[in-house]
Amino acid sequence: MFVEQTLDNCIKCNICVTECPVAAVTDKFPGPKYEGPQAARFRQPNQPLTDASVDYCSGCRVCNMVCPTGVRIAEINARARADMVRKGAFGWRARLRNNLLARSELLGKIGQPIAPLANALLQNPLGRLAAELTLGIARHAPLPAFSRERFTAWYRAHQATSAPKGKVVYFHGCSTEYYEPRVGRAAVRVLEANGFEVIIPPQNCCGLPLLSNGEFDAARGYHRRNVNSLVEYARQGIPIVGTSTSCTLTLKEEAPELLDAFDEESRLVAEQTFDLSEFLLNLHARGELNTEFRPITLRAVYHPPCQYRAHRVGRPSLELLRLIPGLDIVESQAACCGIAGTYGFKAEKYEIAMQVGQPLFDLVRATGGPIAICDSETCRWQITHGSGVPSVHPIELLALAYGYEPEGVLSQLNL
Repeated sequence: MFVEQTLDNCIKCNICVTECPVAAVTDKFPGPKYEGPQAARFRQPNQPLTDASVDYCSGCRVCNMVCPTGVRIAEINARARADMVRKGAFGWRARLRNNLLARSELLGKIGQPIAPLANALLQNPLGRLAAELTLGIARHAPLPAFSRERFTAWYRAHQATSAPKGKVVYFHGCSTEYYEPRVGRAAVRVLEANGFEVIIPPQNCCGLPLLSNGEFDAARGYHRRNVNSLVEYARQGIPIVGTSTSCTLTLKEEAPELLDAFDEESRLVAEQTFDLSEFLLNLHARGELNTEFRPITLRAVYHPPCQYRAHRVGRPSLELLRLIPGLDIVESQAACCGIAGTYGFKAEKYEIAMQVGQPLFDLVRATGGPIAICDSETCRWQITHGSGVPSVHPIELLALAYGYEPEGVLSQLNL
């Protein structure tokens, strides 16, 4: 009940409405204050269905960050969407589409083993048009390409180095496992360059796509399995780190708050979970970070994702990147890229997502760098889609600065 208890803190100052990136571009969403604390007072048992406009909340959490009284607006809206799901407010087409998009792990398990065929289908204009007409998946949305190799397959064959500083658990997430294993390889290499043994226990999707689509019961099972797998490491004081800022936020905060998972085991896992850049910057603050970086001559925009800002830990990735000689980083002040996980993949929300992200796309193009940098996988895909400029995770540049061979788009640059 923690989330609902915050709604009476609302003082109707309208800061959340002023700052909301979605309300700024469409009338379909009246704003966080109306959909959150104001409307929540009328969502009592046996009341009429929640206003459908709440589904246009992207869950970016900008409202939470600017609220001066601590109202958990994004979570109130997420619970309202879950109530709509429970009451059958969505038609069969939207239910099928949302259920599909919310199960990124299942999609990865199906698509990755047949990556060439799956990618050909995803890139086929007629297939994408059919998906939009039948399921409502936007034909132009930046769906990622499956990798030919799973990250954990690489990890099992990887020869670890010595680990004088102890152990770190790596929560890699669905994107690294099925779409971008190079991000996981970079994470392992950076941690090993700093003297850590990297442990990868059994894990499943963090559950955020399910939470974002109102599938709370399914998300509860995902979260419980992850907690059960991670809690023994947490009890030993072994840090749990991740390169998906959405995954780490879900383990830290989003799943516990939305699912009322405040049990001792969930609390221990949340306390020991860090975004990888947050963990590395903490090392630097203690004088323990390996700063033997080689120069990288490069100018690029760094965009801090909404989910990263929701961690409330500052800009650790930006501070780490500025330790690398030669890097000229332009920090984005854009509110949001617009994609918001699965939000921008949906046909009725695609244009809204693109309008929200337009200032960021313009900045990336105007800066003229060969890449953009962002901590969130879906944000990277959106930035590349909207600007035409390839995007990388900050950890990939750190690995390059430690002398490891570049991968992906970085291998195509003369760095």
